Amino acid sequence: MGTMRSLRFISAEALVSHPQVARQSLDSVAHNLYPLLFKASYLLEQAAVTRAVLGRWPLEEFRLGALLGPSADHPQDLRDRACRACLEALVRGLADHVLQDPSRRRLRVADLTGIRDVQVQRCPCGRALGKWGRTRLLARTCCELQAEPLAAGRPVEVLADLFVTEGNFEAVVQALRPAGPAPLRVHCPSFRADSLSPSQLLHVLRLAGPGALRKLEVVHNVRLHAGHVQQLLAQVGFPRLASLTLPTKAFDAPPACASTPDGEDRLLASIALELSKMTQLTELSVAFSRLTGKIPTLLGPLQTPLRVLDLANCALNHADMAFLADCAHAAHLEVLDLSGHNLVSLFPSTFFRLLGQAARTLRILTLEECGIVDSHVGMLILGLSPCHRLRQLKFLGNPLSARALRRLFTALCELPELRCIEFPVPKDCYPEGAAYPQDELAMSKFDQQKYDEIAEELRAVLLRADREDIQVSTPLFGSFDPDIQETSNELGTFLLQAFKNALENFSRALRQIE
Repeated sequence: MGTMRSLRFISAEALVSHPQVARQSLDSVAHNLYPLLFKASYLLEQAAVTRAVLGRWPLEEFRLGALLGPSADHPQDLRDRACRACLEALVRGLADHVLQDPSRRRLRVADLTGIRDVQVQRCPCGRALGKWGRTRLLARTCCELQAEPLAAGRPVEVLADLFVTEGNFEAVVQALRPAGPAPLRVHCPSFRADSLSPSQLLHVLRLAGPGALRKLEVVHNVRLHAGHVQQLLAQVGFPRLASLTLPTKAFDAPPACASTPDGEDRLLASIALELSKMTQLTELSVAFSRLTGKIPTLLGPLQTPLRVLDLANCALNHADMAFLADCAHAAHLEVLDLSGHNLVSLFPSTFFRLLGQAARTLRILTLEECGIVDSHVGMLILGLSPCHRLRQLKFLGNPLSARALRRLFTALCELPELRCIEFPVPKDCYPEGAAYPQDELAMSKFDQQKYDEIAEELRAVLLRADREDIQVSTPLFGSFDPDIQETSNELGTFLLQAFKNALENFSRALRQIE
């Protein structure tokens, strides 16, 4: 896209570059120019102007994603700039807006969603405010405003994607459940939870307007079992949910019913029933849950076809794979992760039938640590050849030789939409005769020089086929995850605490034995 800016935008930039003048002349600026002034102030990182523009916002709606996106006046997309200075100024400006005389308040809806968190910040200051930080900033601002003596007036509806952990839980709860009149009413289209207890999770989700929630991600350090999941879905209820991610072991039986397989099946059937009530559900991620033989029970009742399905490391068996290959979801799948299953050696016919069913829609396929070896490459090529929409193929952790990878790459050049391949460290880069390593530490100890040579050969295969549009890499330590990056200190503390508790229990048990 070109960067042709309109004369109006150039004028807006010129005004914003003189913050003092800009702030003094806001009252005489035409209302329809405010969106341009906002984008120009964000682009040039003039935080004082951003705050003033929000404080005087003359329109009924403020939608951050739309304002920062490409427009006729300024084609550049700024939605991947989670600039700390600008976002803090924006929220302060929102507070200024609701603190003024009600007769001057125009704003009714402030939609703060639409920011994309990326690894490298392109804003001049280079300092990002991630989703967790944005959640804390908004929650604290709401709490501060609740303490102000305010003139009555209609509250502003604020839409925000929330990321809640132990560290910002109290402030978020207070923001969502004000004791008295609150000038900002927070609504939440997407909610991510990490390092919370099951009871904290239930509590905050009840307050977060579950009736309107579209996306729920419960990850890593929220220790849920199947009883909690059933309680969450049945008691809180998410009628409009489109995307659900559950943490590791979320389908393990609760301690009470571990002994009765019958009780466990009833629990799963009850969870499936609740999922079937979500008529807009199209994305389901349940990686690292033991679901052996349970996939028909879980996915069978769903009313809508899934477009995204993550079943990595779920210990699937023949019955599960046979169900997947023939179910209604197969022909709609756009994103599929079956990592951690020996698909080609254990379930060749059902796996390739599933690929065939999904071939017309599949965009992203992840097959990490699937025990794919050189002798499987021919079958894999056949299975992937009809997948003409495939954009990303990720197959780290499979013990393939450089020769097999060259053969596979030659075939992958035929897929017209393919843009990204994540391939494993070739077998040739580890000591001869040694088993292919399975853990990250051992995996990272390979012959770097040999790897570079092979990677160069694989890029040459792409170049000869005129496919330099395909990016190739071996991200050994996983792809960038902005949310984990941002809360890693808190996660570390959380894990240390869990470890400390385990040690204390252990030493208590030892003392009892003595």
